[in-house]
Amino acid sequence: MHGLLDELNYTFGQAIGMTFLEPKAFISLLIRFCLNFVVVALIARCFYYPQSRRRDYMFIFIIMAMSIFMLVSLMGGGAMKTGAALGLFAIFGIIRYRTEPIPIREMTYLFMLVAISVINAMGRAEYHRTADYWEGFGIVTLLFANIVFIVIAALFESSKLLNEHCSKYIKYDNVNLVHPEKREELKADLEKRTGLKIIAIEVGAIDFLRDCVMIRIFYDEEMDKGSTIQNLDHIPRQG
Repeated sequence: MHGLLDELNYTFGQAIGMTFLEPKAFISLLIRFCLNFVVVALIARCFYYPQSRRRDYMFIFIIMAMSIFMLVSLMGGGAMKTGAALGLFAIFGIIRYRTEPIPIREMTYLFMLVAISVINAMGRAEYHRTADYWEGFGIVTLLFANIVFIVIAALFESSKLLNEHCSKYIKYDNVNLVHPEKREELKADLEKRTGLKIIAIEVGAIDFLRDCVMIRIFYDEEMDKGSTIQNLDHIPRQG
């Protein structure tokens, strides 16, 4: 079997400049691919999606992370991989969609999943016979790094750990109620209009020409926690 594989590798190498199969490299890639896919899909589906309900971003996270993994895994040279990884981080640090910027929560998840994919892609070890030592890190270290990311995502998506209130921006049409002494009237009117139990109110810019004021309300509503649309103060452009 080994002789046949060597013959196939030689034949393919001579014909197309590529070997047929490198068992050790393929098995290493397959194991790291499966590990990366499970971790990325787990974080995107079990931690991100239940809070945001954004299937489009979940799809982007998984496809982007796996694309980065394959790209870095199949690039030659450790220094080149490291430079490419840093370059990818720089690109994602300034990335913007054509219509709207990526919300900060989604940007953080994207950065984390790209980081996981780069770590998994570069997670291998090589034996140096002359010096008798292994360069790189093993499967236990790789598993530990992935578990750390999972635990962090689980902890900070837990409502028990972070009891954060939901917030919403409202363009309010009655500037007469923004006076500090009328704050309770303002709160009662907003609760009547929105149907929400408001915890706190922040008053922003006042437009006397249009007779409106920008107000931010804080409230508790499980369905809105993690939502990226609740903090928008305008309708996003389409297309």
